[in-house]
Amino acid sequence: MFAFIARQPILDKEQDLFAYELLFRDGAQGTYPEHEPKKTEIINSRFNTLGIDDISGDKRAFINFLPETIINRFPEELTPDNIVVELTQNPALNTSLMNACEFLKNAGYQIALNDNRLQSAVLAPYPYIDIVKVDINKITPQMLEKHIPILAASGIQLVAEQVATLDQFAMCLDLGFDYFQGYFFTQPNTKTAKALPSSKITLLELMSYGASSHFNLEKVEHIIERDAALSYLLLRFINNPMINKREKITSLRHALHYLGEVEVKKFIALLSIASLNDEKPEELLQVSLVRAKFCELLEIHKHGKNKAMSAFIVGLFSLLDTILDGEMASILEKLPISADIKQALLGIDGDYTQHLKTAKAFEAGLWGKIVTQAESLDISQKELHGIFNDSIRWSNDMRQALSDFFPKAKAQG
Repeated sequence: MFAFIARQPILDKEQDLFAYELLFRDGAQGTYPEHEPKKTEIINSRFNTLGIDDISGDKRAFINFLPETIINRFPEELTPDNIVVELTQNPALNTSLMNACEFLKNAGYQIALNDNRLQSAVLAPYPYIDIVKVDINKITPQMLEKHIPILAASGIQLVAEQVATLDQFAMCLDLGFDYFQGYFFTQPNTKTAKALPSSKITLLELMSYGASSHFNLEKVEHIIERDAALSYLLLRFINNPMINKREKITSLRHALHYLGEVEVKKFIALLSIASLNDEKPEELLQVSLVRAKFCELLEIHKHGKNKAMSAFIVGLFSLLDTILDGEMASILEKLPISADIKQALLGIDGDYTQHLKTAKAFEAGLWGKIVTQAESLDISQKELHGIFNDSIRWSNDMRQALSDFFPKAKAQG
């Protein structure tokens, strides 16, 4: 069980989630942390910890290991069905490591090599590596063009790391990479921006009322009534056992009475943004969900529940420009939300700006920045990590609940 952890998505050519790479704060250079049994027991009892399944769900987790860990004391609690063993050193250069890799392969593990100098392209082939990961910022374009097609043709699967833009994604796709790690999918695709269809304008309108400080039930009901499918989805979503275990909800007014205004507004915002995301990578919605819950829980910890909904909306709407392929400023003009929410979404210092910055630091595994943010927010690092871990758990539950209502998202090319 892990208390200090971050995850980064690895997507396939269709921009569907393939796996997560796990980054450990208490391991050297983000590697799997090695603790004495007593320390492990203390962490499990005193901290809000996550297991592999909590972090990666039904996807595999790439985990970096130091060579000594693989050679001498590979953790027994990890199994080949839920992890990929990631190496930071080429086993062809170390006989003991090569023997350990042979043992792991025979046990059913997949092995990935983090090969940022493309040594594997010039060394003699070796049998135990399934996947090669390449940081595209550490190798010249000429080297990539020379060696990546050769590696791709050899049958080894290739992961491009640090893919930050859609242009880089397109380049890596053309070179023959199979998987892509980085937050390129959170960037708006202005090249394909087009006018919104009426159905999405309706969703924006619904989001506006759901996110506003004054909840006008009549207006919200009127919007939903115009779209029978949307009304059906909302009631099904609110009645999902993962969301509401109390009583079957039969109408929006019924939901408001039993669940309260804040929860109903939250469900409206969640359903709306999930509907808007139908043509985008599903992981985009997942990142939005984690940010939403993180901002909400951090606001509750700092100031109580009074403005927690506003903080939730900041996180949930933080990728709205990417979902709609537009400029955030122009999108926000269509949403009558409060000035403090708009400030945070535009990156202007305000009540929730630090909340969002901290969430993004967790996404990138920027541990030094997280320490600084904890000091700035006057919150202990233990509490901050606990909030992030709770956000991961909640987002996984929401993803499962939302997946019942939406077909698999298709990424735009």
